[in-house]
Amino acid sequence: MRHLWSFLAGLVVAPITWVLVTLGQDGSSRTIDRWVEIGTFNTANLIEPAVYLGVGGILLGLLGTLRISPLGPLVAGLLLVTPYVGMFVAPFAVRDAVPDGWTVFGDPLPLQLPVENGTLFLIGLLLLMATFSVQRWRRWPAPDAEPAAVATENDKDNAPTLADWPPTLTDRDTDTPPITLAYPSTPTEPLPRRTGGESPWSAPPRKPEDTTGIR
Repeated sequence: MRHLWSFLAGLVVAPITWVLVTLGQDGSSRTIDRWVEIGTFNTANLIEPAVYLGVGGILLGLLGTLRISPLGPLVAGLLLVTPYVGMFVAPFAVRDAVPDGWTVFGDPLPLQLPVENGTLFLIGLLLLMATFSVQRWRRWPAPDAEPAAVATENDKDNAPTLADWPPTLTDRDTDTPPITLAYPSTPTEPLPRRTGGESPWSAPPRKPEDTTGIR
């Protein structure tokens, strides 16, 4: 389906771009020629042809850069390149086949102008080169499914409340033997008492060494 929409977009953008480029180029050239003729200028006169060229550039940019499908740029590029390529085979027949004498909003529309100066050939080649990107022929990777962050109704019903406190022991809990902590046993014999203000925990006095026989 994405290739079909891209194909239809290429069929629509190619003729629209041809018309917009023709209006922009013809309007710009006639405006500048008029400035040269009268010896003065008014830049506001370039706004209208600049708008035509700007809209045409935006359409071509969207068609050539969006990763929907490369079929659209391929079709539009072939349509724009074909008239100039035909000039190598039968230039007079191609020139006569291009409509002439049309007007848009009162402005003349010389569709032969971008064909003769090679503008359509340049734009068509740019679109054709955009189709050689391998990434354009692949689908966008599907986003990973995010885990549900909202609790379901069953989880809300089974959630513990204040009425369930304190928790009651189940049969499974009572089968588990209690955990006992082992403490060291207390001494059964009383500690020896010391006199002379000595601490009962002080070390016993050392015996005098036998110095008999030592000279």
